[in-house]
Amino acid sequence: MVELLFLVGVAVAIFVGFNVGGSNTGVAFGPAVGSQTISKVGAAALMSICALVGGWTVGRNVINTMGGRIVPSRFFTLEASIAVLFFIGLALFLSNIVGVPASTSMTGVGTIAGLGLATDALNWGVMRQIISWWLVSPVIAFWVSAIIGRYWYPTLLDWFAITQSEGALVHMDRSGWIVRPALGPNTTLREFIGTLLVIAVACYTAFSAGASNMANAIAPLVGSGAIDMNSGILLTGSAIAVGAFTIAQRTIDTMGNELTDMPLLAALIVAVVSSTLITILSELGIPASIVIVSTMSIVGLGWGRATRVQEHTNRSQMIEEGPPGISGGALAVDSADTPTIDTATNTDTNQSSNSDANTNSYPDVDALYEPWTTARVIAMQNVVPGIATVSAYLLFKFVPLFQ
Repeated sequence: MVELLFLVGVAVAIFVGFNVGGSNTGVAFGPAVGSQTISKVGAAALMSICALVGGWTVGRNVINTMGGRIVPSRFFTLEASIAVLFFIGLALFLSNIVGVPASTSMTGVGTIAGLGLATDALNWGVMRQIISWWLVSPVIAFWVSAIIGRYWYPTLLDWFAITQSEGALVHMDRSGWIVRPALGPNTTLREFIGTLLVIAVACYTAFSAGASNMANAIAPLVGSGAIDMNSGILLTGSAIAVGAFTIAQRTIDTMGNELTDMPLLAALIVAVVSSTLITILSELGIPASIVIVSTMSIVGLGWGRATRVQEHTNRSQMIEEGPPGISGGALAVDSADTPTIDTATNTDTNQSSNSDANTNSYPDVDALYEPWTTARVIAMQNVVPGIATVSAYLLFKFVPLFQ
C-alpha cells in the first residue's frame, strides 16, 4: 500500500512539473520565439536547463519553506502530500478552464496552510512573512515598472531598438587558417548584442520560474521524507523538460502571438522586473507568484505610459491655446511614444523618441490601462488559492483518512 501511494505521489508530482514546464516556457520564451530570435526547440532546451539550475540552486530555499517551515514536516504523510499536490494540479486545471493563469505557489501555500489549520500546526510567523511579501512584491513590481514606463521608456527604446536583418545571425568564417564564428553578412553588432539580450532575459525568466515553481511539485514529498531533495529536483526538472518540449509548443505560439501586441522592449522590461523580484524572494525562501508579479508589472508599465500620454494630450491642448513660451516643437521629443498594452504596434524597431512623424497623434489612454480587466484577473488569481485553502482545511479536518 505504501509503495502504491508513493507511486501515486510521484505521478502527481510529475504531472505538476509537466504543467509547470508547459505554462512557464511560453511565459519565458514567448517574446523571443515571437520575434524569431530563437526556435521553439531551442527555447524548450534552454527552459529545461535554466529551470533545473534555478531549482537546484535558489529553489532549495523555497522547497524547505513549503516542505517544513509552514507546517512541520512530520505532518506531511504520503496521503497529505498527495492531497496537497492534487490541489496544485487542480489549480492548474481551473486556470486553463477560465483562461486566467492561477498562482501554483499561492495555491500550494494555501493548501499547506489548510493542513496546518486543520492540525493546529500552522507556523503563523512564517505565514505572516509570506503574506507580507505577497502584498508588497506586486506593489514594488507596479511602481518600478510605472517609473520605467513614465520616465525611461523612450530612452530605452533608443538604446535597445533592434532591426532584424535577413540571413543568418552568425556564420563560420573559413577565410583564414582557423575557422571561427563571425557575424552574418547583414548582421550588425547592435543586432547581435540585442539578440543575445533577448535570449538572456528569457533564460533569466526560466531560471526564476524553476527557482520558484520547483517546490510546488516536490516540496510535500520532500517534507514527508518520501524522496530526497536532490532526487526530487531532478525528477521535477525532467518533468518540466518534457512539458517544455511537448505542450509548451502551443503555449509558446499563444504567448508569442499575444505578445506581438506588446512591444518586445516592454515584454523584456516586464520579464526583468518580475524575474528579479521572484529570484530575490526565492533566495529568501518565500514562495511567490510570478503570475501576479508579472501582471502588476504589465499594469504598472501601461499605467506609466498612459500617464505620459495624458500629459502629452494636456500639453497639446495648451499649445493649441497658445500659452506663452511653448512651441509645437516641445512635443517632438516624445512623439514616438507607443502603447505597451493591447494596442501596441510592432514599430519598436524602427521608431525613435526623436522622430516627429506623428507629433500630434497619441494612443488612447484607455488602451494602455484597463482597470476592470486587471481587477478581474487579480481577483481570480486570489480566489483559486482561497478555494484551495478552504477545501484543504475541510479535507484534512473532517475526512478520517487524513486524521
